[in-house]
Amino acid sequence: MVVVSTREFRQNLKKYLDLIDKNERVIIQRGNDKIYEISNTVKNDRFFDDPVIQERLAKSIESYNEGKTVKLTDDQLKELLGI
Repeated sequence: MVVVSTREFRQNLKKYLDLIDKNERVIIQRGNDKIYEISNTVKNDRFFDDPVIQERLAKSIESYNEGKTVKLTDDQLKELLGI
């Protein structure tokens, strides 16, 4: 396991991605209260493991491919996202 700062990670991105590819555990510490782990596999991810979410995503992609989309203005998008 390797623990690095965000600055170190950014400056040596290739090095740490190579370690991750070799199944090394890389932990990124951001400040005093935020910690991230990067993995080359997806485990227990609700978007990949939940069949209901998978079906919704498949339907959404199908709708997009059929041209069933709505274009939002920047203001509408901000309102939708609550920002």
